[in-house]
Amino acid sequence: MTRSGQEYLDSLRDGREVWLDGERVKDVTRHAAFRNTASSIARLYDLAHESEHREVLTSGGVHRAFAVPRSYEDLVARRKAYKVWAESSFGFLGRSPDYMAGGAAGFAAVPQLFTTDSFDGADNALAYHRRLAEGDLYSAFTITNPHSGEGEDDLVVRVVAEKDGGIVVSGAKTVGTGAVFADEVIVGTIEPLAPGDVEHALCFSVPIGTPGLRFVSRTSYEAQARSVFDNPLSSRFDENDALLVCEDVFVPWERVLTYRNVEATGAMWWQTPAYLNFGHQAATRFWTKLEFLTGLAILLTRTNKTYQLPAVTQSVGRLLGMVAQAKAFVLAAEASYEQVDGGRGGVRPGQEISFAQRIMAGELYPRAVQEIKLLAGGGVIQLPASAEDLLHPQLGPVVRKYLRAPGSSAEDRIKLLKLVWDALGSEFAGRHEQYERFYHGAPHVYLTMQTWAGGAENCEELARACLDGYGLPPAGQDLGTDK
Repeated sequence: MTRSGQEYLDSLRDGREVWLDGERVKDVTRHAAFRNTASSIARLYDLAHESEHREVLTSGGVHRAFAVPRSYEDLVARRKAYKVWAESSFGFLGRSPDYMAGGAAGFAAVPQLFTTDSFDGADNALAYHRRLAEGDLYSAFTITNPHSGEGEDDLVVRVVAEKDGGIVVSGAKTVGTGAVFADEVIVGTIEPLAPGDVEHALCFSVPIGTPGLRFVSRTSYEAQARSVFDNPLSSRFDENDALLVCEDVFVPWERVLTYRNVEATGAMWWQTPAYLNFGHQAATRFWTKLEFLTGLAILLTRTNKTYQLPAVTQSVGRLLGMVAQAKAFVLAAEASYEQVDGGRGGVRPGQEISFAQRIMAGELYPRAVQEIKLLAGGGVIQLPASAEDLLHPQLGPVVRKYLRAPGSSAEDRIKLLKLVWDALGSEFAGRHEQYERFYHGAPHVYLTMQTWAGGAENCEELARACLDGYGLPPAGQDLGTDK
């Protein structure tokens, strides 16, 4: 069953070891670096638990992201649920709980993939999916290895001991986005492993509060925010990224998904619908984020009284075209759905379109940001340091006099421009631009995978058909242009 936002917040007080600025955080729900974002995630749970969106967000008492889709209609229903949550954060919570929920559903669609000669994790994969769905749990993941040199394999998570009840692991993983806010973290690798690298070929999921599990947070943009008025996005939607460090962490066998099998450890992401489910959620969120940014552009130009200028109208049209592109990729991936395991595992979004969306998003986002920055001009630079200037008895009237715009009060104009800057120019915004560029990995990875995804043969055949349709005439015949 779905849980309330308060129940979610209560679950975070589990003794988890989170570090920031050399300090161990006692309670992420109360710390200035995390509390507002935790509340924003709690609101997602409230939307599903008890709101007018409950019917869209849930089915059979669980969030729709946990369902294994059996038809095109199921994919559409899941996307509508993704859209509600994405709109709640304006697209800035990339790894919200529905992200890994879709991944778990992907594992459950093809559980037999987890059965190998070295370890049978099929029942554990099904239990993982069931545990998350029934408990309405938030699972994060850490599947990126730290850079290691020759002879430094001990940096990466590996098994250091085997016991009757489970394994003991040590090492690290990077970019644990949202992990400090999650209930569980799945630890694995999506990067190709060398054929014989069985020491690092494992995947498991443990509660965030597991002894020996440590999370080292990057800079908190929420902690740096002056107020919601001054930093409306970074103060509420900083999902954080953390380094995960395991120091002799005990993992029960029932929480192990793959073990000492290189093929299964990689295939669990690519040969189940897990990754394409990730892409479905991510593409819906990206579409929503572009809608929001384009909305900011429209508000800016209306406030500046430039909306009717031909150049500005064209710029807004270009942004709206980007929104339509983002939407089209979502709808096309659904319409080109594919059966999983001959239909026994339901359906998944179309791989070719889903993979292409990764290219589009990584290249389109910086262009959209640049377009809106040009529309914003210098107004976002000359802003009061904080809302305190507006509230000050002597300074407030001065600020209100000189920073207003025709038809717009100083407070309204400053409020809009601070939102625009937080979305486009702040450190929080810089992280998001880099994040969207590499959301699905490095370009050299996903561009290569696009070639493998299919479609190349059809393109080649069409070009070949044209070549095969003509040639040199027999000797002595006029070259001419007759058909």
